[in-house]
Amino acid sequence: MSKNLNARRLNMPAFAQAGEPLVEHTPLATMARLAQEIHGPAPDLAVSWRATGELRARAGAEDDVWVHLEATTSLPLTCQRCMASVATPLEIDQWYRFVADEDIAMAEDDASEEDLLVMAPQFDLLAVVEDELLMALPLVPMHETCPETPVFSAGEAELAPPDGEVDAKPHPFAALAQLKKPK
Repeated sequence: MSKNLNARRLNMPAFAQAGEPLVEHTPLATMARLAQEIHGPAPDLAVSWRATGELRARAGAEDDVWVHLEATTSLPLTCQRCMASVATPLEIDQWYRFVADEDIAMAEDDASEEDLLVMAPQFDLLAVVEDELLMALPLVPMHETCPETPVFSAGEAELAPPDGEVDAKPHPFAALAQLKKPK
């Protein structure tokens, strides 16, 4: 069944009722927002993911549509210490329950442990995969130990005059010292 499904336009109730998983290996190039985060060009990167839908009975109402999403990838991000590329593994393992509209999602969001998504006639599951991977990115990607020692360029050494030279600029508050002297 997964060969006939389009992750960008899924009928979620039918997908959940079928119960067959959707397994994909999606090129990173199709996830533009996530691709912007990587260090340098990487045309061969991909995200492996799997979605499984199920219907769960609810007393006195229609069955709830649930989706379990798992995804893995490793992205080259920019180390914020040495500015080189650092391989960063990302994983998602999340359950979602679908609700009829945004009002229900807002009303039930605080009380529910699972994430809620609003049902759409043609749901874009690939956008959810990309959103979750973006949220899984580290705030400050860094090597545990950088391959090269970072060189810091700002500091006292740049502010001090070279050895043997006298600072030619007058101190900006030197004139105030003259005003303070008693006459």
